[in-house]
Amino acid sequence: MAIYAIGDVQGCYQPLQELLKKIRFDSAHDRLWFTGDLVNRGPQSLEVLRFVKGLGDRAICVLGNHDLHLLAVAAGTVKPKKRDTLDALLSAPDRNELLHWLRSRPLLHHDDQLGYTLIHAGLLPLWTLEDAQRLAQEVEIVLRGAGTENLYRHMYGDLPDHWAEKLHGVDRLRVIINAFTRLRYCDLDGNLDLRPKGPPGTQPLDLLPWFQVPSRRSRDRRIIFGHWSTLGLWNADGVIGLDSGCLWGGALTAVQLDAAPVKFFSVACGPSQHPHDE
Repeated sequence: MAIYAIGDVQGCYQPLQELLKKIRFDSAHDRLWFTGDLVNRGPQSLEVLRFVKGLGDRAICVLGNHDLHLLAVAAGTVKPKKRDTLDALLSAPDRNELLHWLRSRPLLHHDDQLGYTLIHAGLLPLWTLEDAQRLAQEVEIVLRGAGTENLYRHMYGDLPDHWAEKLHGVDRLRVIINAFTRLRYCDLDGNLDLRPKGPPGTQPLDLLPWFQVPSRRSRDRRIIFGHWSTLGLWNADGVIGLDSGCLWGGALTAVQLDAAPVKFFSVACGPSQHPHDE
């Protein structure tokens, strides 16, 4: 059995199949971890979602910002965005089954035996792994409950830009969601700044990539994430960043986690869209 983590697919079904062929994926024995953003912007979100769901317990996928956006659009609480490519999925006969499956995905997956934690974007420097697990579950409970429309209606926005345990209601949930699904940069105090989207070195001088903040309390953990296409493949600072920009004509990347050292695999992708704010 082999365990592979794969970066953001975003509806790029054909590159995903090419990558699985390259790693000789055995659906009867191997396992796949997906960093989230299975859907949107690419041409075949429906096919990707059907495929990953069909893998059953051979696939683990955390929620990304585009996955949550799909759920909000499907619920009718927000309007589709200009660059969304979700129409085929939203009109599919198995739409409700697929959305129910997606809504049941976690924000964080941790494998203690393997020693890796899977998220979509980032962890706030103030959070230990135990904090992150607890806070992810808070959002997951709401997502799987009856009050999801209220969450979808209020989850968009960049504020509050800091974490405090005393936060409550939609502000608390929004900060948690923003950290797990949108985070790239923080200041030295661990406050979020969601505006810069470029690679390290292009951000304002008072900001650092979330994983390089010196006070980060999860530094003793090995974390896998996606989301940051301009960062590209990153294997340093105790983290592995896997979004190598397939959607924009870069590559779709996998890493074999049970190998020592880990092994990387990638396939080239034709651009589905031109670079644009995510």
